[in-house]
Amino acid sequence: MARLTPLTIPSGVDVSISGQSIKIKGSKGDLSSELHPAVEVETKENEIVFAAREGADNGAAFAGTARAIVRNMLLGVTEGFEKKLELVGVGYRAQAQGKTLNLTLGFSHPVNYSVPEGVTVETPSQTEVVVKGIDKQKVGQVAAEIRAYRPPEPYKGKGVKYADEHIVRKDAKKK
Repeated sequence: MARLTPLTIPSGVDVSISGQSIKIKGSKGDLSSELHPAVEVETKENEIVFAAREGADNGAAFAGTARAIVRNMLLGVTEGFEKKLELVGVGYRAQAQGKTLNLTLGFSHPVNYSVPEGVTVETPSQTEVVVKGIDKQKVGQVAAEIRAYRPPEPYKGKGVKYADEHIVRKDAKKK
């Protein structure tokens, strides 16, 4: 079975593997994950090596997924992740207050989103929201939940959108 490209452990990062669980500690925090039983993982010198277990169904696919998850964990504890959201629309505002994000999105009521543990939300301006954290999955989930309150609509482009998202516009109905 072909081995995958090993991951290099950056300096200042501790990796401990016991059975199928992996714990990674870095300057920004620590993360842990349970890997699939079809994946063999071990550390050699300053590298993490992944391979499919002999005789396991879809072992290569699980090994590649495990490698991607651990790579994201290594990036998270060293650099962290962030997603930027923009509010487009008249009167659409965001304000971060501690562990709560207050959104005004054109509804008859304000939307208060409580931010989960391990993720921080900043509002550099009233129409910008920056979601930061060390867990890529959590950061993406929080950004998706905030966007889901008012996704961008295709006619005027109003709503909450990712900073790098392109909204495909439609023409208004013609007579």
